[in-house]
Amino acid sequence: MARKRKRASAAGRATVFVATSGTLVMGAFALALALTRPGAGAAATPAPRTELAPDDRDVVRPSATAPTVAKGRQDAGTYPAAEGAPDAIAERIPARAARPTDPARPPRSGARLVIVIDDVGWNLHQLEPFLRLPFPITFSVLPNLPYTAEAARLVKEAGKELMLHQPMEALGDLDEGPGAVYRYMEGPEVAATILSNLAQVPGAVAINNHMGSAATGDADLMRAVAETASGAGVWFLDSLTNGDSVVQSVSLELGIPHLERDVFLDNKPDRASIVEAIEDGARRAARDGRAVMIGHVWSAELADTLMQLYPELVERGFSLSTISRIMMDELDADTGD
Repeated sequence: MARKRKRASAAGRATVFVATSGTLVMGAFALALALTRPGAGAAATPAPRTELAPDDRDVVRPSATAPTVAKGRQDAGTYPAAEGAPDAIAERIPARAARPTDPARPPRSGARLVIVIDDVGWNLHQLEPFLRLPFPITFSVLPNLPYTAEAARLVKEAGKELMLHQPMEALGDLDEGPGAVYRYMEGPEVAATILSNLAQVPGAVAINNHMGSAATGDADLMRAVAETASGAGVWFLDSLTNGDSVVQSVSLELGIPHLERDVFLDNKPDRASIVEAIEDGARRAARDGRAVMIGHVWSAELADTLMQLYPELVERGFSLSTISRIMMDELDADTGD
């Protein structure tokens, strides 16, 4: 079975005004005025687009040591090259319809925003600005990478929440990375793989899928994943890389609580698009009481944007929370405790 994976030069508006005057003495002068508009950031040309599968929603932007992937159709966004990141991008969400630009209504009492940062473990320099964020945040660390253990340790030392970013089979010929689970695996092999990965991120409170557009559509595999997570005492967050995910139905069948991702923050990793995505999450939280938003550690604008928007979000009545707090509160609500 295949394993699925551009200121203009200042010339410009150079208004060249040449006036020639002559009465008896011929003369000429020329004045060139160059108006230069300052650039808004690096002058680097964006990296070329990578073709992506239409129903894949997660994004991979690892360090140069990461496996390269490319296949399918890209629906939205050009990805600027990030330091330490190749041009390869794996699964991601299709383009959404244009979101309204009006801000979210005042939230219902207790509306919470949960921010998860995926793809941790390829390096540490991309992680550092996120660890400095002064609010609750959850980090999802990939297994079997050069900095898996150190990243997990730093997350815990910073007082942040830790998850396992479990690689799962993708659609197409994509490389999910080491420690993945696949549809051909039997339950015991799935369990052994996940438990081995969990051991590399001690203190993890949950699992979410890395890629997984094929895996999360397979009931037998997701049943084994859900049972393993439950037996290990960790929650499961469906990153929703597949619109046909069976995670919800399997979880209901087994009576195991789970969460789903509401918004990807950096499908388009420029600041304006990130702000728009956060506003989308705020609207959802205002309506539903909470929203789970996933971003990626390689996203160069994301940490600064979150830091800038945090005071405003709090002023508007939102609070920042974590996966475990949301899950515990919802479980208590379900049981009446």
